[in-house]
Amino acid sequence: MITEPVTSVPSRSARETKREAFVAVARDAFLTHGYAATAMSTIAAKVGGSKTTLWSYFPSKEELFAAVVDEQVERYGQALEDSLSPELPLREALYGFGIAMMGIVLTPEIIDLHRLVVGEAGRFPEMGTLFFERGPKRGKAKLSAYLTAAMTSGRVYPSDPERLARQFAYMCQSNCHQARLMGLTAQTSPQELAADVEAAVETFVRAWGIAVRDASPRS
Repeated sequence: MITEPVTSVPSRSARETKREAFVAVARDAFLTHGYAATAMSTIAAKVGGSKTTLWSYFPSKEELFAAVVDEQVERYGQALEDSLSPELPLREALYGFGIAMMGIVLTPEIIDLHRLVVGEAGRFPEMGTLFFERGPKRGKAKLSAYLTAAMTSGRVYPSDPERLARQFAYMCQSNCHQARLMGLTAQTSPQELAADVEAAVETFVRAWGIAVRDASPRS
């Protein structure tokens, strides 16, 4: 009887380990050398194996970059989710979200990734779209959903929740984040961060929070 040769199939854990290695090496390469200067063959060589093996995981450099972004989002994203419990008072929820969001965007990895995207987006506009869709947009969507519920429960004046989420996020980022992004400072103190978020919360609640104004709807 002729038996078929047994082909070794790597276990899921082995495949996942290999995938994580590709993503880790790609992240370091992108942040060190830039998107354009990073070659798929170089990443494959550093991990060990052929470019064909890398392609079996990521058919393009764009998809590999997407995996790098997703890795960062998944690493820090749960902090945003946990800060927006619908049972929390508006000020407390916004402050918790602001602190969590700023804790993410001020990490060295995210700052470097942001700088990379801004620097390369002129030549590779798909990078900007990919980074925004998989990163900042997801965070603002969580806040938007919370604000929608707050409008329904009568704690926030009816408006466009996506626009309000953007406004609040950018108010939080208007000082510390801009300074770090442009290299004006290498570190942010907890006191400065708290002051930025508190100012954003105060401005937002005064403008949109029904609890601190009369309860009549806006025209």
